Amino acid sequence: MAKRGEETQIEGHLVHLPFKQKKSRTKALLVEERYNARVLTLNKPRGLNCIDLSMMLGLENLLEEWEKDDNVDFCILKAHGEAFSAGGDLRALYTHHNPSRLGKEACYRMYWIDYHVATYKKPIIVLWSGLVMGLGVGLSVACMFRVATEKAVFAMPEAALGFHTDASGSYFLPRLPGYLGEYLALTGARLNGAELKACGLATHFVNSKNLWKLEALLLALDNGRPDLIQSTLDNLSVTVKPHQNSILNRMDVINKCFSKKSVEDIIAAIVAEKDKAGSQWLERVYKSLIRSSPTGLKQTLRSIRDGRSKTLFECTKQEFRITWHAVESTISTDFLEGIRATVIDKDKAPKWKPASLAEVTEDKIDLVFQPIGMEELQLPQEGIFPRWAGQYQVPIYHRL
Repeated sequence: MAKRGEETQIEGHLVHLPFKQKKSRTKALLVEERYNARVLTLNKPRGLNCIDLSMMLGLENLLEEWEKDDNVDFCILKAHGEAFSAGGDLRALYTHHNPSRLGKEACYRMYWIDYHVATYKKPIIVLWSGLVMGLGVGLSVACMFRVATEKAVFAMPEAALGFHTDASGSYFLPRLPGYLGEYLALTGARLNGAELKACGLATHFVNSKNLWKLEALLLALDNGRPDLIQSTLDNLSVTVKPHQNSILNRMDVINKCFSKKSVEDIIAAIVAEKDKAGSQWLERVYKSLIRSSPTGLKQTLRSIRDGRSKTLFECTKQEFRITWHAVESTISTDFLEGIRATVIDKDKAPKWKPASLAEVTEDKIDLVFQPIGMEELQLPQEGIFPRWAGQYQVPIYHRL
């Protein structure tokens, strides 16, 4: 094997392997400096790389540092372990003595980081292998280049937890083909790597065994021009097709059912369709919906539908409002109850309040979309440094 600083052949390409300098901001965030590139690795494999507040603080600083550093051309984002990231650290939120305060702080920074990535001035290449969920999606779905492998498993299961599809989901999900976005948001259904590429969430598909080659070729680039990165990714990307049983081959049924106006109408359409077709798949979809939080389902559908006509800026601010109300338990305590049943006690027997869709009136849903005054999310400003200009510049977490 070639040593650092030597040349070697990879896939017919003569590659110079630059010397590697490591530095770690936290044990959970590993950084490698490679000449004109930076490699950031999420490093909490036992915790499925769930992102806690200390990791968010590190991400903020690193993103800003690299964006304004003229010596950095592009970044690679990846993870150790079986998950890219399964989302945010919900256990820490639930067990903290002031979950509302911590939840607001963590989510404020989460939305800020998601939007920063979406408006980043330099290319970011993310390598999706393993679980990609919740905050893991928000951190990476807006990256310029998104590489999925056969190990990728993508899902947005927040509605089932009594929450809502956040992490910019209200913007990118409605822009998927047909009503696939509503289906994914309401059911928490999973997509594999081939499906991610087919529906456009991933820009490339690369076999996991070739990720090391891809990374070496990227790090050998003289500069970070998007066309050079694109060409490098294209050279190792392979053509894949979803399995015949993929939900992407059931779009006629998805569009028919999930285009309905309300959650109640969607469920009624699913019942009619499954009875007619005798579909085991639709039976599973039906059961997943009736087990989910009624509040979570209704606020998620409203958010996705509103997002179809909103900008990313507007969607991000609106998502924070819904989140603020969720951690405040403005209309329901379902968010914390969902965490308890899924993450803490793991009994999978949540007690939703309200317990039925009929009790979650439109007036109640209207409340969680209302502006929140001085608590409103302040998003990063393009071309201005420091980009971190939020109201929580002194971490609230350390004052709790």
